[in-house]
Formats: sequence, C-alpha cells, structure tokens
Amino acid sequence: MNASWFQPHAEGVVVNILVQPRASRNELVGLQGDCLKIRLTSPPVEGAANKSCRDFLAKLLGVGKGRVALVAGQKSRQKRFLILDVDSALVRAVIEPILAHAS
Repeated sequence: MNASWFQPHAEGVVVNILVQPRASRNELVGLQGDCLKIRLTSPPVEGAANKSCRDFLAKLLGVGKGRVALVAGQKSRQKRFLILDVDSALVRAVIEPILAHAS
C-alpha cells in the first residue's frame, strides 16, 4: 500500500491529515490524496478540531496525547501531526488495516 500519508522524522513520524469537522462521529474514513481523512465531531473554532484530532490520533495509535503535536495547518483542514517516539512500522501496522477495510 502506498504510504505517502506519512513521513519518518528524526523524532518520530509525521502524519498528513485532512479533517472534516462537524461529523456525526470521530472516525478515520480513508485516504484523500496524500492525507488520511478523519471525520471529527468538533467544530473548526478556537482550536477545537485540532485538539480533537490530536486526541483521536493518540487514542488510535495507543500513545499519550502529549506525544502528538500539530506541526502545520493550525487554521487549515489539511494538517500535519508529529507522533513522537514511534516508528513507521507501528504507525503502518495500526493505520493500514483500517485503510484496507475502508476501501
């Protein structure tokens, strides 16, 4: 599977995200271009969607919320999150089965 939605980083892995706010539930729904598309119940105001996305990624990957940092896209639907202290193999092992099921 093409894994252009993430890049290894010296401190962990950077994941490209496309957020769809105000959804009926929080879920990873698949790929859109080079981004993971995530639906979130949060509105896109005052950082609520950013926090919700961070929390969702932390839970999905089984890491603490403090290990997920927004590095780009503060006010955009396209975001980049750095997942600290994880390797690409772990991220792929968690995400790719979800993507395979979604398509």
